[in-house]
Amino acid sequence: MPQFDMITIGNYTKDTIVSAAGTRHVDGGGFRYSAHAAALSGLSVAAVTHLAAADLGSLDALREAGVEVRAFTGGASTLMRLEYPNADPDQRVLSVAALADPFTVADVAGLETRAWLVSASVRGEAPLAIMQHLAEQEGLLACDVQGFVRVVGADGVLGYAAWPEQREVLGLVDVLKTDAVEAEFLTGEADRHRAALALAAQGPREVVLTHRDGVLVLADGVFHEATFRPREMIGRSGRGDTCVGSYLARRHSAGPAEATRWAAALTSRKLEREGVVRCSRADVESLFEEYPV
Repeated sequence: MPQFDMITIGNYTKDTIVSAAGTRHVDGGGFRYSAHAAALSGLSVAAVTHLAAADLGSLDALREAGVEVRAFTGGASTLMRLEYPNADPDQRVLSVAALADPFTVADVAGLETRAWLVSASVRGEAPLAIMQHLAEQEGLLACDVQGFVRVVGADGVLGYAAWPEQREVLGLVDVLKTDAVEAEFLTGEADRHRAALALAAQGPREVVLTHRDGVLVLADGVFHEATFRPREMIGRSGRGDTCVGSYLARRHSAGPAEATRWAAALTSRKLEREGVVRCSRADVESLFEEYPV
């Protein structure tokens, strides 16, 4: 049996979040959000990351949640600024002041899992070589498209750029996570259903697409949808990472329809607070039961 049910891979980000609510400094990184979501869902989880030695304390919360952490320290953590100019959670401006080191095959040596989830923040963090290596390992391979289409401009602002290795990487992954904006950029399709179909045609068996109102999943040619139902929208950052982490976690024991509802319920609870999901599993279960089957 593999050591873990899921391993999340991504660099820690030291985030400054600016919105109408003010300016906050939080620990970020897609790997953290997805790891907490999977652990809350009952899985054995490991996380692999890079960060500055001064930020090692940021990983304590993961360990307290039962996640095993493999951390590599280098010259810098990824420093990211996220600005939300209006009430639309899909509209934001991201900028980067420093980048942590990219991942190598050596970083995951000796690890075994039922599912790999690559949650990189920017292009270059997860090079093609490590994606090829992970695809050769036991367990399904999932990735978030943001870590391949987002590039840092000369002014430090993150923007989208054509993805030269798109077909090669999409041909390797089993599950692809995207949001509505990224999906339209990659496919030219503003319609979410058509965009998901276009992405699935390039290789992924399942596509998990988040948007301001909820999550759309395309699995083996069938669509599944569920809305987000937060009591209050506070923690937009990490929405997609939490959603795909909880979706993959539920897929270990359930079909895509149930996994979609579980992901929507757990992500809704995350949206109610800044940072990673912090609630009881019972709190998620109570909301999950309200979704129509």
